[in-house]
Amino acid sequence: MRMPAAPSAAMAPPPSAAEPPSAAAPESSPKSSLKQPPAAERVYAHVKQGVLERHYEGGTLLTEGELAEAVGVSRTPVREALLKLEVEGLLRLYPKKGALVLPVSAQEIADVVETRLLVETHSVRKAVPAPAGLIDRLTALLEQQREQAAAGDLAAAARTDRCFHAEIVRSGGNDILSRLYDQLRDRQLRMGVAVMHSHPDRIAKTLAEHEEILAALTAADADAAVDVVTRHVGWFQNLARGAAR
Repeated sequence: MRMPAAPSAAMAPPPSAAEPPSAAAPESSPKSSLKQPPAAERVYAHVKQGVLERHYEGGTLLTEGELAEAVGVSRTPVREALLKLEVEGLLRLYPKKGALVLPVSAQEIADVVETRLLVETHSVRKAVPAPAGLIDRLTALLEQQREQAAAGDLAAAARTDRCFHAEIVRSGGNDILSRLYDQLRDRQLRMGVAVMHSHPDRIAKTLAEHEEILAALTAADADAAVDVVTRHVGWFQNLARGAAR
């Protein structure tokens, strides 16, 4: 099966702190600082990015051999990475065949929308009056998303969209609620990219509604902010009623 264009490999994380160099041990060289992450982590990042950004769409069958060749590793770390992604609900493994990318289901969309509405309406009301720096951060994110949309980078625009909402949730200072919201991250990103591809006119509406949310927070109008968030997030319920991709 011919695979879609593979996403770029994950960047290596910064090297961990090491013990001070001794007389017998030279300081770290440029070569050691460029050491790649373990093979399984590279495969995991490669496939996950591909699924979330729709390089690998729902219904695509991924084989161990093709992934091993794409990332430049053996099949053993590929199996390890695919098992982890199956646990996360992105893939379903079929022995001796490969891994099927699971489509976004109508039930998943409905569940995500319900959870987002509960968390985000509470958070946006709590964000009035806006904590120090929130308006500036949201303004910067909105401008960044506008530039990404204009450049046609839908995956980046979807990530920034998610950051815009997460910033409001985090502003409330409730770490438990923030962690709960963060658990939706992958599903939000995947749904966001899918929506922008299948409903290209939606990005302009999204930007306009983000402007409304920002205006309501700037004016310290909690009711208006809740109303816009409800309308903005609730729109995704249309996907649950119809096409789920």
